[in-house]
Amino acid sequence: MSELVCYCFGYTSDDIEQDVIQKGKSTIFERIMNEKKAGGCQCAEKNPKGR
Repeated sequence: MSELVCYCFGYTSDDIEQDVIQKGKSTIFERIMNEKKAGGCQCAEKNPKGR
């Protein structure tokens, strides 16, 4: 079972692994940061740790 690493956008550890396999590196962190800058982050509501 893959661990959920991003509660806002639903990314899992498997998603990151597949991203690296397909692209040679993971671009998921960059996507998360861009969404966060655009106001799309809901970590305080969705993440049980509130971050």
